[in-house]
Amino acid sequence: MTYRISIDTGGTFTDAVVADPTGILAIGKALTDTERNFVGVQNAISDAAGQLGRSMHDLLVETDVFIYGTTRATNAIVTQRTAKTAMLLTEGFPDILVYRQGGKLNAHQLNVDYPQPYIPRQLTFEVPERIDAEGAVVTALDEVRVVEVLSSLRDDKIEAVAVCLLWSIANPAHERRVGELIATHLPRLPYTLSHELNPVLREYPRASSTAIDASLKPLMQEQLRLLEQNLAASGYNGDILVSASVGGVMHVEDMIERPIYLVKSGPAMAPIAGLSYATMEALGHDAVVVDTGGTTFDVSLVRDARVTRTRETWLGEIYTGHLLGMGSVDIRSIGAGGGSIAWLDPGGLLRVGPQSAGARPGPACYGLGGDAPTVTDAALVLGYLNPQHFLGGKMALDADAAERVLEPVAAQLGKSIVDTALAIIAVANENMIKSIQEITVKEGINPADSVLVAGGGAAGLNIVPIAHALGMQRVLIPRTAGALSACGAHFSDIVREFNASRFASTANFDYDAVNDTLASLEAQLDSFAATLEQRGLREFHKSMSVEARYAGQIWELELTLRGSRVADSDALQTLIEDFNDEHERVFAVRDPDNPLECINWRAHISGQLPRGLQQSDRRTRGDTLRPHHLRDSHFGLLTAEQARAAVYYGEDLVPGDHIAGPAIIEEPTTTIVVYPDATATVTPYGHYLLEVQA
Repeated sequence: MTYRISIDTGGTFTDAVVADPTGILAIGKALTDTERNFVGVQNAISDAAGQLGRSMHDLLVETDVFIYGTTRATNAIVTQRTAKTAMLLTEGFPDILVYRQGGKLNAHQLNVDYPQPYIPRQLTFEVPERIDAEGAVVTALDEVRVVEVLSSLRDDKIEAVAVCLLWSIANPAHERRVGELIATHLPRLPYTLSHELNPVLREYPRASSTAIDASLKPLMQEQLRLLEQNLAASGYNGDILVSASVGGVMHVEDMIERPIYLVKSGPAMAPIAGLSYATMEALGHDAVVVDTGGTTFDVSLVRDARVTRTRETWLGEIYTGHLLGMGSVDIRSIGAGGGSIAWLDPGGLLRVGPQSAGARPGPACYGLGGDAPTVTDAALVLGYLNPQHFLGGKMALDADAAERVLEPVAAQLGKSIVDTALAIIAVANENMIKSIQEITVKEGINPADSVLVAGGGAAGLNIVPIAHALGMQRVLIPRTAGALSACGAHFSDIVREFNASRFASTANFDYDAVNDTLASLEAQLDSFAATLEQRGLREFHKSMSVEARYAGQIWELELTLRGSRVADSDALQTLIEDFNDEHERVFAVRDPDNPLECINWRAHISGQLPRGLQQSDRRTRGDTLRPHHLRDSHFGLLTAEQARAAVYYGEDLVPGDHIAGPAIIEEPTTTIVVYPDATATVTPYGHYLLEVQA
C-alpha cells in the first residue's frame, strides 16, 4: 500500500493529512515551530502515523507523494522579514516601486501616510542601458558600471538581487547579461530576472513580482532544501510537491526557482477542498469557502464549479499593499482566528485582531505563557470547548487561565467575564462577516445563493451566527475541517503558467505576431508536459487566455481562448464577441464598436494527479442517538443567558444522525457549535451539514 501525505504549516498549527487510494485516513496536528520548521512537520506526521499504528519512518517509507504548503512566505512579507534585497532598474527609471500603481481606496483619507516601496529607495540602483519597445538597443549596457554596482552590493551585505530593465520583455539581452555578471562576481547570491519570471507589460506589476520573488529566495530556498534533506533522512525518497498560489501544486525544484508562487501557498488549497466536498455532497456549483485558523480568516469563492482566480493579487490593502503581479486564487485574508487577541482601542472600543498569539505562547488557555485574551480563551469560557478533549485529548486547556486574562478587559468594559467573552466572539464575527461581504456583496454576488463550506480548527465555533447574518441557510463542515487546506492538496493537480507580452489591436490585427507568440507558449506547455510524462502523469488540460481591454481603458479582463491560435478573421470575431459578453457580465455594459487591445497572452497546463476514492460512510446506527454529556454553554441573544448544550463525540455519529441545537460536536481537530437556531445532519460521506434558520 502506498500513501500520500500533505502538510499545511500555518502560523499556529501544522496539519498533516494522510491518504491512500481509498481516501483520507488520518489527520495529524501539532504546534508550528517558527524557528525549526521541520519540528512541527515531524510532530504532525508522527501524530497521524500513530493513528494508523505506524511509526513516522515506516509511514514515510511507504509514501510516494508528499505535498507541502506553508504560510511562511506570506508571513515573511507581511512582517518584513524577507532578505535584504537590491533592485537594479534602467537608468532614469529608479522610482517604479515608489510610484507604485493607483492611489488609495478613499481619496479623502488624508491621515494615511504614503506607502513605502517594497525595496527601500537606497537599495535601488540605476543601470545605464536602454532598449525600446520594439526590442532595438538604444543605449548599450554599461557592464563596467554594473560590476561597480555589484561590488557595492557585496560591501552592503545584500542577500538577493532583483533585476527589472525597461522593455526586457521585448529584448532580454541586457537582463540576461546582468544575470551573467551577477553569477560571475557574486556567485552565491540569488537573483531574479523579470523577463524570466513575469514577462508582461506594465512596469510596476513586473518589477513588484521580481522584487518579491528575489526577496523570498534566501529564506524559502533554504527552507525547502532543508525539508528535502530532513525528509530523506526520515525515510522518504519520493517526489516532493509544493502548494502554489495558482491553486495547484508544483515540483519542489520549480518552487525553489520561483518562490513567489509560495505566497498564499497553504490557503490556496482551501477552495479546492471546498469545491471537492460541495460537489461530493451535491450541494451545488457555487460556494463560499472559509478557513479559520489560529492566525487568519481566509475567504474564497467557487463559482460554476470553478475556483475563482484573480490577476490583481495584493498583499495587504489594495493600492497601499504590495502587488504580487501574478495570478493566484482569489483569497481575502484578515487577522481573525482562534489566536486573535482582544483589546481596547484609545476610545474604549473592543477590538479583535489583527494581532495573534500564534503558536507560542498562544492563547492563555494553552498554558504556554500566553497572557493576552484571545478568541479561543473566550470560546473556552463560554463552554464551547472541552478542556480535557481539545485536539482529541492530546492537549489540555487551562480554563482558569482563560478567565484570568479576560478579567482586565471585563473590568474596563464594566461587564461580566461571560458577557465579555460573548462580546469578543461577536466582534470577531463582524470582522469575518465583512470579509465575506468584500468578496461577495461588493462583487455583485449574493452570498445567500451559495453553500458555505467552513474549515479550519476554529471554524465551527462561530460559523452559525456568521451564516445567519449573511442569510446563508446551509453550512457544510467537513469531518476533516481542522485541516481543510492540507486536504485540498489531495484534490489538486500539478499546474504551471507561462506568460508573454504581444500588443495587438483588433483594428489592425497582426495574426503572424500573435500566433508566433501563442506557438511559443504552446511549445513551453509541451515541454513541461513531457517532464510530467516522465514522472508518470498522462492526463493533461491545456488552455490559452488573453488579457484584453477596450481601446482607451486602463484595466484588462482575462479571457480564455477557444483554441490555441487566432487563425483568421472568423476566429478574431469570436474572440471579440466573447470579450464583449465577458465585459457585459462583469460591468453590465458592452462597447462592440470600440476595438480591443490585446496586451498579455497566457498558457496554463494542469496534470492530474491520482486521487483517492472518496467513499461514503457505511456505518449505521443500531441504538438510539444520545449525547455523551450535557455542558453549560452561553449563546448570547439567541437564547437565555445559559443553556445546557448536548455534547456529542464525532466518532460516535453515523450518517443520517440529526442533531438539534443547542449542541456541540467534538471532532479530534475541530469543534462544531450548533447554536439554538440551527440543526446538524451527518451526511452520507460523514460530514456535517448545518441548516440555519433564515
